[in-house]
Amino acid sequence: MKNQASKDFLNFGLIIAIVVAVNIVGNYVYKTWDFTEEKRFTLTDATKSMLGEVEDVVYVKVLLDGKLPAGFKRLRQSTLEILKDFNSINKTIEFDFEDPTAGSIEKANARKEELSNIGIYPTNLRVAEGSETTEKLIYPYALINIGDRSMAVNLLEAQGIGISDELALNNSVSLLEYKFADAIQKLLSSRKPNILLTTGNGELRPEQTAAIENLLKSNFNTGRIDLDSIYNLGEDLDLLIVAGPSKPISQRSQFIIDQYVMNGGKVLWMIDYLTASLDSISKYENYVPEVYPLGIEDMFFKYGFRIQPNLILDLECTRIPQVIGSAGGKPQQEMFQFYYHPLIASNSEHPIVKNIDRVNMFFPSTIDTVRTKSRIKKEILLASSNYSRFQLTPVRLSFDILRFDADESKFDKGQQNVAVLLDGEFESLFKNRVSENMNGMLQDIGKSFKETSIKTKMIVISDSDFAKNLYSPKTNRISPIGFNQWEQFTFKGNQQFFYNAVEYLLDNRGLVEARGKDVKLRLLDKVKIQNERSYWQFLNLIFPIIFLVLIGIFYTIIRRRRFGNRNIKI
Repeated sequence: MKNQASKDFLNFGLIIAIVVAVNIVGNYVYKTWDFTEEKRFTLTDATKSMLGEVEDVVYVKVLLDGKLPAGFKRLRQSTLEILKDFNSINKTIEFDFEDPTAGSIEKANARKEELSNIGIYPTNLRVAEGSETTEKLIYPYALINIGDRSMAVNLLEAQGIGISDELALNNSVSLLEYKFADAIQKLLSSRKPNILLTTGNGELRPEQTAAIENLLKSNFNTGRIDLDSIYNLGEDLDLLIVAGPSKPISQRSQFIIDQYVMNGGKVLWMIDYLTASLDSISKYENYVPEVYPLGIEDMFFKYGFRIQPNLILDLECTRIPQVIGSAGGKPQQEMFQFYYHPLIASNSEHPIVKNIDRVNMFFPSTIDTVRTKSRIKKEILLASSNYSRFQLTPVRLSFDILRFDADESKFDKGQQNVAVLLDGEFESLFKNRVSENMNGMLQDIGKSFKETSIKTKMIVISDSDFAKNLYSPKTNRISPIGFNQWEQFTFKGNQQFFYNAVEYLLDNRGLVEARGKDVKLRLLDKVKIQNERSYWQFLNLIFPIIFLVLIGIFYTIIRRRRFGNRNIKI
């Protein structure tokens, strides 16, 4: 019996020693095994590759600490796990957590002012604590520092229309890897990418793209270029944006764009195909929009797409005001659904549009993809809802459409493409048709004609107004991207879509792949929980105790049967 007791004591001591040793090793070695279906805890190859090349010390200070509501605790824990993963790849990634509201009132106010000076503002939450509800300021941000350079990262995604708190939080968790990796790459980059918007062909005016340029200027160099004033677009140009041209684009300008693409240049096309607008309908009452005489249809067809001369109508749309009468000498207005202003929800899993809010567009047209000789992958980014139809030009537009209820049976054309990504090797529009003047242009700059591009990509969107800001000359103020003046609401999906499109076109490392990671939200059935509350409480609290007691009784019986009949020698 003494020998048996000694063995039991030694076994117990060995188990304790193993547990202590594992915990000690665990403090120095971080290792995870990802058994989740969507591999939520596994970094993408692009992120691992980028982190492996980091030589400078990267210090991350996360401002999400202290007493937090349950949802923000999950965001904090997910942030901690991502940063631990980063550190396991490269030990130069250091991090710490801080509560900016901690300490005395004077200290918290000073910290609040310090953060506001760098554009970081708190989120004001109402937190229920028992029978009391209090307000708490929370900073869902991380500050990333590399040397004398720094960047603030917003960890919390905006809560869009119809998106629950749980889904908004889930989207935030799924984007953590991308946000941190993208910020680190930008801080390490030796140069800002260059972006130019074309001018000279009736494009959106500078005051109409001010919000775009303000959005981009923190991470990119932006400017404007008249294609008729240059000979070529140099290799130092990273992205060309053609935003809402309304006048013919000359063959010379088309040739410059074409050779830019052939040399690997990227283009973001935002094209209004028809001259449709609310101002025109208001002015003429019955207005027939015309096709903008851009003259670039052949180029589009060669590159693998075609914008149809039509207007899309969608039952999922925004509203405009109309006068329905008067009272006391004042006009009375009412809001009506305007089917030419679709409110588009993304159904694609592509990183550009995944989990973004709805995008409000204005008089878009259908984009068709066409077969090409060269290898070009085409992916639909945005499309109207299943309750859509289109009207081919010539079509008469008037506000009379608002006088009648929509006949849903006529909205039967299904989804209509309004934004398409093209990725691959493009064939030149000018293949076998280069003029002497074009050859002379190339010879003057020491270039040769290319008839097939290296692998590159472009995005075409059949509307430019979605990214246009309003401008008030009286106050010199501009509206945010996506602001709908009739609804008096800002659709954040407009800005998200535009910025993501730019980021994707400029992403040469593939980091945007992390933006497409899917963290599935497995919500509990609240009705079932309420109805079966006692059962699940018993199963999770009482049953384990009963199970352990039964195991103990069974173990005792086995030991008595095994050792009870043995003779005890003294």
